[in-house]
Amino acid sequence: MSKIIESSDDLPHPPPLTPEQRKLITATVPILAEHGVTITKLFYKQMLDANPDLRNVFSHSKQQLGLQAEALARAVYAYAANIEDLTPILPVVERIAHKHASVHIVPSQYAIVGKHLLEAITQVVGADVFKGDLYDAWGVAYWNLAHIFIDRERQLYEAAAWTGWRDFVVAKKVKESDEITSFYLAPKDGQPLPPYRPGQYISVQKFVPELGFNQSRQYSLSDAPNPAHFRISVKREPGVRTVVPGTGPSGGPALDTAQAAHPGWISNLLHATVAEGDPIEVAFPFGEFFLDDSPAPVVLLSAGVGLTPCLAMLNTLLAEPRSTSSSPAREVSWVQAVRNERVHAFKDHVRRLAAAHPSRLRTTIFYSHPGPDAVQGQDFDFAGRLDLARVPRDVLRLGAPDAQYYVCGPEGFMADMIAGLKARGVDGARIHAEVFGAGATPA
Repeated sequence: MSKIIESSDDLPHPPPLTPEQRKLITATVPILAEHGVTITKLFYKQMLDANPDLRNVFSHSKQQLGLQAEALARAVYAYAANIEDLTPILPVVERIAHKHASVHIVPSQYAIVGKHLLEAITQVVGADVFKGDLYDAWGVAYWNLAHIFIDRERQLYEAAAWTGWRDFVVAKKVKESDEITSFYLAPKDGQPLPPYRPGQYISVQKFVPELGFNQSRQYSLSDAPNPAHFRISVKREPGVRTVVPGTGPSGGPALDTAQAAHPGWISNLLHATVAEGDPIEVAFPFGEFFLDDSPAPVVLLSAGVGLTPCLAMLNTLLAEPRSTSSSPAREVSWVQAVRNERVHAFKDHVRRLAAAHPSRLRTTIFYSHPGPDAVQGQDFDFAGRLDLARVPRDVLRLGAPDAQYYVCGPEGFMADMIAGLKARGVDGARIHAEVFGAGATPA
């Protein structure tokens, strides 16, 4: 178990941007709006070609789909657009820092990224434009931002029980539905695991023979903290196709329909080939989406595999001692969107919790496409998409001015839930959303 934290002393440490340099950065915002994705795609290609070991760090599937290039383009644009005041992008910086820590990004890798990013901007914008004071301003801007990440990631590493990858074994594998399987991961050395914040995730790493290198993925921990194991509940992803530039409408990118879709590498590898007793490498838990410590009521809203961090919160809350006069137990609501009964993971578990805690737990379940074996009033409450207007007011805890709302699922679902809650008078500060993958935080 390693706890080595790389120093950043040998990296450039430029002073803050001058007012003139900030103006130059701001002037490039229209260029980034037009050419940002072109820049970041070129950046990733050239960086990974020159540093093939980094293929062990970056998601091959997201590279093929162009998702990482799009996410980086958004981040660079947002940085430039907010260069006078970075406050609006600090929540995104925090989220990215946690994801970096979960795959053990180290300071020296920022030098590699900076070199290839500035080279890509030069090639796309033109060396006759991106030079002199403008080039220098972006060099300073890059290292100012890099050190924000490096410093925050150092704090996360210092607080972690280990850094990098730790050897675990798959202690148990349990099928939860037609799509989701749980994996109980125990440390190989048998030492007890430290607690984590319910809602956080771990990274797992496996070698993918078809690719010839390691791949890691982040999965939310789906149970209350347990010193004996971590539990993740993984959805088998059907697969992705590569993106071919210039083949879509108006010359844009399009999916390569001639190429067979290859599977979501790690989810399919876990489902199909990983057995109980097999080794797996695991990172320390990270993530900025987690259950708060207040006594306020909690409302958990999830769709699809987004139930996993919410389930960790639910199990943690209901494992707490019952109310006392000095410490009332928190009330909780479970509002879930599921496609049908075949993919309804943890249905019986939640039902048992509701029966055991009738005064604390309220539930509402939606099936968007109920199957012939589904029984309304028993398996689910409402047919159709999750509609807050149909959720009973007492389940939504709208009468509790301090209730905390945790939302996790596809981006469209989260955006709808957040908008619906705000329309019902819930302050945005009480709404917390988890973002999977490279997506942007819903407004």
